[in-house]
Amino acid sequence: MGRVTTRTPVTRIALTEAGGAVRRRADTVAVEEPLEIRIAGEPFTVTMRTPGHDLELAAGLLLSEGVIASGGDVRAAIHCGGPGTTTPTAAVPAPAPAPLRMLGAPALASSPSATENTYNVLDVALAPGLDAKAHERARSFATTSACGVCGAASIEAIEKRSQYDVSADPVTVDAALLAALPDRLRAGQAAFDKTGGLHAAALFDVATGELLVLREDVGRHNAVDKVVGWAVLDGRLPLSGTVLQVSGRASFELVQKAVMAGIPVLSAVSAPSSLAVELAAQAGLTLAGFVRGASMNLYARSDRVTV
Repeated sequence: MGRVTTRTPVTRIALTEAGGAVRRRADTVAVEEPLEIRIAGEPFTVTMRTPGHDLELAAGLLLSEGVIASGGDVRAAIHCGGPGTTTPTAAVPAPAPAPLRMLGAPALASSPSATENTYNVLDVALAPGLDAKAHERARSFATTSACGVCGAASIEAIEKRSQYDVSADPVTVDAALLAALPDRLRAGQAAFDKTGGLHAAALFDVATGELLVLREDVGRHNAVDKVVGWAVLDGRLPLSGTVLQVSGRASFELVQKAVMAGIPVLSAVSAPSSLAVELAAQAGLTLAGFVRGASMNLYARSDRVTV
C-alpha cells in the first residue's frame, strides 16, 4: 500500500476553565512525498502525493493530459531508484513492488549501481508513438498536492478535448442515492480515520449502487487520478453510468478529469468553482455540490437527478 501514514511526536494542549493541560505523545499524520513521473527515462512531471497506487496516479494523469487513451497505451512501468541513481534501462525484466502493476512488455529495470529504491520515481513505457506526445506536454514545474494544473498559462492550455461525449450518457440517478454517497465514501476512508488529513475519491455504479473503487491521497486531484487510473488500467473506459464522489470541493480540474474519463456525474461535499460549473455545463456533465445530509445543489445537467 505504500507509506500512507507515519508517526510523529506532538505536544497536545487542552484548555479548560481550570487552566491548560500539556501532554506529549505520538500522533499519526498522512505521508506526503514527491513522485517524479518519467516517460521512457525522460522527466514528465513531479507531483506531491501520498505513496501508493502510483501507476494508477500516472495513468490517470496521462489520460487527463490527453497523452493516452486507454490502458493499452501503457506498456510497462517500474519504480526506479531515488535521486542520484542512474537512468534505468529496459534490458532486464524486474518484478514490481506492490501495488505497482506491470503491463505488456518487459519491465524497466534499475541500474545495478542504483542506490536504495525510494519508490518516488516511476518510469513509464508507452505504446509506440506516444513518447513524443508525452514529452511535448511534459510539465517543467512541480505540482503540489493542492493543485495539479498550477502554472498553466491559460484556460485554453489546460482544457483538453475528451474522446467521450458525457452529454450523451442517458444515465439518471436517484437523489436519495446521490445523498448517501458522501457517507459511503467517508466510511471507506481508513487512512483518514488515522490522520484526519487525506482527501478521497470514489467511483460508484449508478445501476447497482456498487462502490467500484476508492482512493485516498493528500491531494484531491491525486485521489481522482488514482480512481481514473484504476479504470484506465482495468479497461473500463468510458465510465458511462457512474458517479464520481469526492470529499472536498469541485474544481475545474476535477470536472476536466471526469469528462476525459467519460464520467457523467460528479458529486462533491463542498462548493464548485465558477469555472467548474462552466465546464460542466459546456460538456454536459451533471455537477452536484454541497451534497450533505438530505440536501444538495445541482449546478449543471440537473435533469439527470430524479426525486
